[in-house]
Amino acid sequence: MDLALWIIAGLLAVAFLAGGAIKLTLSKEKLAAAPGGGWVEDFSAGTVKVIGVLEVLAAVGLILPAVLGIAPVLVPLAAVGVVLLMVGAMITHLRRHEAKVIVANLAYLVLAGFVAWGRFGPESFTG
Repeated sequence: MDLALWIIAGLLAVAFLAGGAIKLTLSKEKLAAAPGGGWVEDFSAGTVKVIGVLEVLAAVGLILPAVLGIAPVLVPLAAVGVVLLMVGAMITHLRRHEAKVIVANLAYLVLAGFVAWGRFGPESFTG
């Protein structure tokens, strides 16, 4: 199970690092023009940047504390943060009637929930 948790956390970290980096480097207009990027119209440019920072922090939090062995309890907390980000994303996409994107948000939510559950559980490396 530990290997599965590492693989899922790693994949989530890559996805959120890439997504966060894109939100931090591209303008709001370029993000809005991208497929599935219409959601940025509902937020200010600053809020989009904050979401990008949160995604980068989540990516780092999913891997780095466990790798370094420093405060590994941050891994499941980062996973809970991803779950919360995905709940917010799903609400935004529901309001915009973007059902296809919600499926991806739900997949991320489930994977992050699994990491949180596995790392908070009795066999976690935090205990």
